[in-house]
Amino acid sequence: MPLTKTKSPDSKAVTLSIDGMFDLSIQQDFRKAYESEEKTTHFIIDMGKTEYMDSAAFGMLLVFRDYLGGDKASVVIRNASADIKNSFEILQFDRMFNFG
Repeated sequence: MPLTKTKSPDSKAVTLSIDGMFDLSIQQDFRKAYESEEKTTHFIIDMGKTEYMDSAAFGMLLVFRDYLGGDKASVVIRNASADIKNSFEILQFDRMFNFG
């Protein structure tokens, strides 16, 4: 499964783990995963197993962030590879998302 969702024991944080390709093929699953949670939830995007992100994935992250309230959104990107981090920096997405 390219996308898995887990909740912290206290249900205050949700981790969305992306395995393999982060692209348009997981758009519906990605959207369902966060829309089924409270907007005040803290989200972690675990990219430890993410091999590649395309432009659609960056677009999905923007929609996700806007859905959660823009600058008020609580989203942390974890375990991203150096190549993926570099893409965030080139696109200046590192200013919109926290890395942990």
